Amino acid sequence: MNIFGYRIPMMASLLVWAVLWEIVGRLDLIFLIPPMTSIIETGVHLVQTSSWQKASIITLRSFGIGMSLAIGVGVPLGILMGRFKAVDNIMGLWVNMFVSAPLSALVPVLMILFGLGETTVVVTVFLFAVWIIVLDARAGVMQVPTSLLEMGRSYGANGWVLFTKIILLSALPEILAGIRIGLIRGVKGVVIGQILVSIIGYGELFELFSRSFEMESFWALTLILFVVAMLLSAFVETFEKRIEYYAGAR
Repeated sequence: MNIFGYRIPMMASLLVWAVLWEIVGRLDLIFLIPPMTSIIETGVHLVQTSSWQKASIITLRSFGIGMSLAIGVGVPLGILMGRFKAVDNIMGLWVNMFVSAPLSALVPVLMILFGLGETTVVVTVFLFAVWIIVLDARAGVMQVPTSLLEMGRSYGANGWVLFTKIILLSALPEILAGIRIGLIRGVKGVVIGQILVSIIGYGELFELFSRSFEMESFWALTLILFVVAMLLSAFVETFEKRIEYYAGAR
Protein backbone atom coordinates (compact mmCIF):
# COMPACT_ATOMS: atom_id res chain seq x y z
CA MET A 1 0.00 0.00 0.00
CA ASN A 2 1.35 3.42 -1.05
CA ILE A 3 0.30 6.74 0.47
CA PHE A 4 1.68 9.95 -1.05
CA GLY A 5 4.42 7.93 -2.70
CA TYR A 6 5.51 6.20 0.52
CA ARG A 7 5.14 2.47 0.96
CA ILE A 8 3.16 1.67 4.09
CA PRO A 9 3.39 -1.91 5.45
CA MET A 10 0.12 -3.76 5.89
CA MET A 11 0.85 -4.22 9.61
CA ALA A 12 0.50 -0.44 10.01
CA SER A 13 -3.28 -0.84 10.07
CA LEU A 14 -2.95 -2.90 13.25
CA LEU A 15 -1.00 -0.09 14.89
CA VAL A 16 -3.74 2.38 13.96
CA TRP A 17 -6.38 0.16 15.56
CA ALA A 18 -4.20 -0.32 18.63
CA VAL A 19 -3.87 3.46 19.04
CA LEU A 20 -7.63 3.94 18.66
CA TRP A 21 -8.24 1.15 21.19
CA GLU A 22 -5.82 2.82 23.61
CA ILE A 23 -7.63 6.16 23.26
CA VAL A 24 -11.06 4.62 23.85
CA GLY A 25 -9.71 2.69 26.84
CA ARG A 26 -8.08 5.77 28.36
CA LEU A 27 -11.29 7.78 27.98
CA ASP A 28 -13.05 5.04 29.99
CA LEU A 29 -16.09 5.18 27.73
CA ILE A 30 -16.83 1.45 27.95
CA PHE A 31 -15.68 -0.62 30.91
CA LEU A 32 -15.44 -3.69 28.67
CA ILE A 33 -12.61 -2.06 26.68
CA PRO A 34 -9.53 -1.42 28.85
CA PRO A 35 -6.47 0.40 27.42
CA MET A 36 -4.34 -1.62 25.01
CA THR A 37 -1.22 -1.04 27.11
CA SER A 38 -2.97 -2.60 30.12
CA ILE A 39 -4.01 -5.59 28.00
CA ILE A 40 -0.45 -6.15 26.77
CA GLU A 41 0.97 -5.79 30.30
CA THR A 42 -1.59 -8.26 31.63
CA GLY A 43 -0.77 -10.64 28.78
CA VAL A 44 2.92 -10.62 29.72
CA HIS A 45 2.02 -11.61 33.29
CA LEU A 46 -0.60 -14.11 32.09
CA VAL A 47 1.81 -16.24 30.05
CA GLN A 48 3.96 -16.66 33.17
CA THR A 49 1.18 -18.26 35.21
CA SER A 50 0.83 -22.02 35.61
CA SER A 51 -2.89 -21.87 34.77
CA TRP A 52 -2.16 -20.40 31.32
CA GLN A 53 0.62 -22.89 30.67
CA LYS A 54 -1.59 -25.86 31.59
CA ALA A 55 -4.44 -24.49 29.49
CA SER A 56 -2.06 -24.01 26.55
CA ILE A 57 -0.90 -27.63 26.72
CA ILE A 58 -4.49 -28.90 26.68
CA THR A 59 -5.48 -26.52 23.87
CA LEU A 60 -2.43 -27.30 21.72
CA ARG A 61 -3.01 -31.04 22.14
CA SER A 62 -6.65 -30.81 21.05
CA PHE A 63 -5.76 -28.47 18.18
CA GLY A 64 -2.85 -30.61 17.00
CA ILE A 65 -4.82 -33.86 16.97
CA GLY A 66 -7.84 -32.27 15.29
CA MET A 67 -5.77 -30.53 12.61
CA SER A 68 -3.70 -33.63 11.91
CA LEU A 69 -6.90 -35.58 11.31
CA ALA A 70 -8.33 -32.75 9.18
CA ILE A 71 -5.25 -32.63 6.94
CA GLY A 72 -4.91 -36.42 6.83
CA VAL A 73 -8.54 -36.82 5.73
CA GLY A 74 -9.13 -33.57 3.84
CA VAL A 75 -6.23 -33.62 1.40
CA PRO A 76 -6.70 -37.24 0.17
CA LEU A 77 -10.48 -36.79 -0.04
CA GLY A 78 -10.11 -33.54 -2.01
CA ILE A 79 -7.67 -35.21 -4.40
CA LEU A 80 -10.04 -38.14 -4.93
CA MET A 81 -12.94 -35.76 -5.57
CA GLY A 82 -10.87 -33.84 -8.08
CA ARG A 83 -9.71 -36.97 -9.91
CA PHE A 84 -12.79 -39.18 -9.89
CA LYS A 85 -16.23 -37.91 -10.90
CA ALA A 86 -18.02 -40.65 -8.95
CA VAL A 87 -16.35 -39.66 -5.66
CA ASP A 88 -17.13 -36.00 -6.39
CA ASN A 89 -20.80 -36.77 -7.00
CA ILE A 90 -21.07 -38.79 -3.79
CA MET A 91 -19.18 -36.43 -1.45
CA GLY A 92 -19.74 -33.06 -3.12
CA LEU A 93 -23.16 -32.43 -1.58
CA TRP A 94 -21.99 -33.29 1.93
CA VAL A 95 -18.83 -31.21 1.71
CA ASN A 96 -20.66 -28.13 0.45
CA MET A 97 -23.37 -28.60 3.06
CA PHE A 98 -20.89 -28.71 5.95
CA VAL A 99 -18.90 -25.77 4.57
CA SER A 100 -21.99 -23.55 4.55
CA ALA A 101 -23.59 -24.95 7.72
CA PRO A 102 -23.25 -23.15 11.09
CA LEU A 103 -21.00 -25.73 12.72
CA SER A 104 -21.39 -24.15 16.16
CA ALA A 105 -24.97 -25.45 16.17
CA LEU A 106 -23.62 -29.01 15.84
CA VAL A 107 -21.56 -28.79 19.02
CA PRO A 108 -24.43 -29.92 21.31
CA VAL A 109 -24.91 -32.95 19.05
CA LEU A 110 -21.20 -33.74 19.30
CA MET A 111 -21.48 -33.40 23.05
CA ILE A 112 -24.14 -36.12 23.10
CA LEU A 113 -22.15 -38.39 20.79
CA PHE A 114 -18.67 -37.99 22.31
CA GLY A 115 -19.35 -36.76 25.85
CA LEU A 116 -18.04 -33.82 27.86
CA GLY A 117 -14.36 -34.30 27.24
CA GLU A 118 -11.41 -33.50 25.04
CA THR A 119 -12.62 -35.87 22.33
CA THR A 120 -15.49 -33.54 21.50
CA VAL A 121 -13.07 -30.60 21.21
CA VAL A 122 -10.87 -32.61 18.82
CA VAL A 123 -13.90 -33.48 16.66
CA THR A 124 -14.97 -29.82 16.68
CA VAL A 125 -11.54 -28.73 15.41
CA PHE A 126 -11.70 -31.43 12.75
CA LEU A 127 -15.14 -30.36 11.50
CA PHE A 128 -14.20 -26.67 11.42
CA ALA A 129 -11.05 -27.28 9.36
CA VAL A 130 -11.52 -30.34 7.15
CA TRP A 131 -14.13 -29.10 4.67
CA ILE A 132 -12.24 -26.07 3.39
CA ILE A 133 -9.14 -28.27 3.02
CA VAL A 134 -11.19 -30.73 0.94
CA LEU A 135 -12.55 -28.01 -1.34
CA ASP A 136 -9.18 -26.38 -1.97
CA ALA A 137 -7.46 -29.70 -2.68
CA ARG A 138 -10.28 -30.59 -5.06
CA ALA A 139 -10.00 -27.23 -6.83
CA GLY A 140 -6.24 -27.62 -7.20
CA VAL A 141 -6.52 -31.08 -8.77
CA MET A 142 -9.30 -30.00 -11.13
CA GLN A 143 -7.16 -27.11 -12.41
CA VAL A 144 -4.36 -29.42 -13.58
CA PRO A 145 -4.29 -28.99 -17.38
CA THR A 146 -5.09 -32.08 -19.41
CA SER A 147 -2.18 -31.22 -21.68
CA LEU A 148 0.28 -31.81 -18.82
CA LEU A 149 -1.17 -35.27 -18.18
CA GLU A 150 -1.08 -36.11 -21.88
CA MET A 151 2.53 -34.97 -22.07
CA GLY A 152 3.43 -37.20 -19.11
CA ARG A 153 1.76 -40.19 -20.71
CA SER A 154 3.54 -39.55 -24.00
CA TYR A 155 6.83 -39.83 -22.14
CA GLY A 156 5.78 -43.16 -20.65
CA ALA A 157 4.83 -41.99 -17.14
CA ASN A 158 2.71 -44.45 -15.19
CA GLY A 159 -0.15 -43.55 -12.87
CA TRP A 160 2.01 -43.06 -9.78
CA VAL A 161 4.50 -40.83 -11.61
CA LEU A 162 1.65 -38.76 -13.06
CA PHE A 163 0.20 -38.30 -9.59
CA THR A 164 3.42 -37.39 -7.77
CA LYS A 165 5.22 -35.43 -10.50
CA ILE A 166 2.32 -33.61 -12.17
CA ILE A 167 -1.00 -33.74 -10.32
CA LEU A 168 0.23 -33.31 -6.76
CA LEU A 169 2.80 -30.60 -7.58
CA SER A 170 0.35 -28.69 -9.77
CA ALA A 171 -2.31 -28.76 -7.04
CA LEU A 172 0.13 -27.94 -4.23
CA PRO A 173 -0.57 -24.15 -4.14
CA GLU A 174 -4.29 -24.71 -3.58
CA ILE A 175 -3.65 -27.54 -1.09
CA LEU A 176 -1.44 -25.28 1.03
CA ALA A 177 -3.97 -22.46 0.77
CA GLY A 178 -6.65 -24.79 2.09
CA ILE A 179 -4.42 -25.91 4.96
CA ARG A 180 -3.66 -22.28 5.84
CA ILE A 181 -7.35 -21.36 6.00
CA GLY A 182 -8.07 -24.62 7.81
CA LEU A 183 -5.53 -23.75 10.51
CA ILE A 184 -7.29 -20.44 11.17
CA ARG A 185 -10.68 -22.14 11.29
CA GLY A 186 -9.21 -24.80 13.57
CA VAL A 187 -8.16 -22.15 16.10
CA LYS A 188 -11.75 -20.92 16.14
CA GLY A 189 -13.00 -24.49 16.48
CA VAL A 190 -10.82 -25.35 19.47
CA VAL A 191 -11.97 -22.26 21.38
CA ILE A 192 -15.65 -22.81 20.57
CA GLY A 193 -15.36 -26.46 21.51
CA GLN A 194 -13.69 -25.72 24.83
CA ILE A 195 -16.20 -23.02 25.75
CA LEU A 196 -19.43 -24.73 24.68
CA VAL A 197 -18.61 -28.35 25.42
CA SER A 198 -16.06 -28.91 28.12
CA ILE A 199 -14.76 -26.01 30.16
CA ILE A 200 -11.12 -26.93 29.78
CA GLY A 201 -8.02 -25.23 28.43
CA TYR A 202 -8.58 -21.74 27.11
CA GLY A 203 -12.33 -22.21 27.41
CA GLU A 204 -11.95 -22.48 31.17
CA LEU A 205 -9.88 -19.29 31.27
CA PHE A 206 -12.34 -17.38 29.10
CA GLU A 207 -15.18 -18.50 31.38
CA LEU A 208 -13.24 -17.45 34.49
CA PHE A 209 -12.22 -14.05 33.15
CA SER A 210 -15.66 -13.16 31.78
CA ARG A 211 -17.46 -14.28 34.95
CA SER A 212 -15.18 -12.20 37.19
CA PHE A 213 -15.07 -9.26 34.71
CA GLU A 214 -11.27 -9.44 34.39
CA MET A 215 -11.40 -7.74 31.01
CA GLU A 216 -7.65 -7.11 30.75
CA SER A 217 -7.00 -10.85 31.09
CA PHE A 218 -9.93 -11.68 28.79
CA TRP A 219 -8.66 -9.46 25.99
CA ALA A 220 -5.04 -10.51 26.59
CA LEU A 221 -6.00 -14.15 26.03
CA THR A 222 -7.98 -13.15 22.92
CA LEU A 223 -4.98 -11.22 21.62
CA ILE A 224 -2.73 -14.24 22.16
CA LEU A 225 -5.09 -16.39 20.10
CA PHE A 226 -5.11 -13.81 17.29
CA VAL A 227 -1.32 -13.72 17.26
CA VAL A 228 -1.09 -17.53 17.17
CA ALA A 229 -3.56 -17.71 14.27
CA MET A 230 -1.65 -15.05 12.34
CA LEU A 231 1.69 -16.79 12.94
CA LEU A 232 0.31 -20.14 11.78
CA SER A 233 -1.11 -18.49 8.67
CA ALA A 234 2.18 -16.71 7.94
CA PHE A 235 4.14 -19.94 8.43
CA VAL A 236 2.12 -21.81 5.82
CA GLU A 237 2.10 -18.76 3.55
CA THR A 238 5.90 -18.85 3.33
CA PHE A 239 5.65 -22.32 1.81
CA GLU A 240 2.92 -21.09 -0.55
CA LYS A 241 5.23 -18.39 -1.91
CA ARG A 242 8.02 -20.90 -2.47
CA ILE A 243 5.87 -23.11 -4.67
CA GLU A 244 3.96 -20.37 -6.50
CA TYR A 245 5.84 -21.23 -9.68
CA TYR A 246 3.97 -24.54 -9.84
CA ALA A 247 0.73 -22.60 -10.28
CA GLY A 248 2.39 -20.37 -12.87
CA ALA A 249 3.67 -23.43 -14.75
CA ARG A 250 0.12 -24.57 -15.30
